[in-house]
Amino acid sequence: MIDEIPWAHTPFEQRWWLEAVAPGQWGETLVERQGKIVARLPWVRRGRLGVTVLSQPPLTRFFGPWLHASASRYEARLRNERDLMTELIAKLPRFDAYRASFAPTVTNWLPFYWAGFDATVRYTYRLDDLSDPDRLWDGVGKNVRNHVRRASRLLEVRTDLGVDDVLRINRKVFARQGLPVSFSDALAHRLDRACQARGVRSVLAAVDARERVHAAQFFVRDATTTYSLFGGADPELRSSGAHSLVVWEAIRRACETSQSFDFLGSMIESVERFNRAFGARQVPYFFVSRTRPHVRPMLAARSAATRLARAAADARRARGGESGPTGEDGPG
Repeated sequence: MIDEIPWAHTPFEQRWWLEAVAPGQWGETLVERQGKIVARLPWVRRGRLGVTVLSQPPLTRFFGPWLHASASRYEARLRNERDLMTELIAKLPRFDAYRASFAPTVTNWLPFYWAGFDATVRYTYRLDDLSDPDRLWDGVGKNVRNHVRRASRLLEVRTDLGVDDVLRINRKVFARQGLPVSFSDALAHRLDRACQARGVRSVLAAVDARERVHAAQFFVRDATTTYSLFGGADPELRSSGAHSLVVWEAIRRACETSQSFDFLGSMIESVERFNRAFGARQVPYFFVSRTRPHVRPMLAARSAATRLARAAADARRARGGESGPTGEDGPG
């Protein structure tokens, strides 16, 4: 079993996580001072048609640099960040393109800009303080509260189902919306085993009296935060309000184990609307990229096709009143 490491902001950057979602493909760049690791940048290497891309693996929302926190004055801290990031960049393996979403705690990407990288701002949604469930309930939108109340009269929230039940629902949503599946069943099973071995995952499902699963969601947590990783609501049963019930129940349970709850996005409009309705705060993070000139046309065409597919799926979700499959937006 790969040990937990302190050089990570989130579970997604842990070595055990990477071994589950990208076995044999991941690596890490390290900077040491006096025998101690002071900076780390994980990466996953993929090759296709002679093009090498360093990117983040599926089901891995945040994937950027970790720097040893400095207690120095502000100017010295920025200088230290510059030096460490510059060294991390210089030590990266050769690549034609780089894609990664930095954790929200990384607010300085300027050394990457100086090294020729670009960045765009993306958003996750987060409940920062889980100390008072009643206050959290008061912050939930009226429509969502109504959905939760209605669904709780018809459905039971269970914790005895597994990852296969979540995958069945998730695949139904992707199929209905004409979206390609962004991660394999085998990957989800590897990740499930790794999370179970560490006691950091939970599966919540809303089930009716006929044993039909209306909605199911897969959650992971670390010492401070519960993350909503992937799942969804059965398109044929979505009017029951089950998805709202599952998410609210997850928040309520997270109040017992975590300080915060992260919805993990999304930049998809209908998903953003759903997350925001729970009273969550919009939290920005940087998506950082660099593409060598000779591969820009090919990658630009691929990105444009992906954006068009997402836009079409979002339009279908809006027409159907769906919140969409929950998982990830992808590396872009």
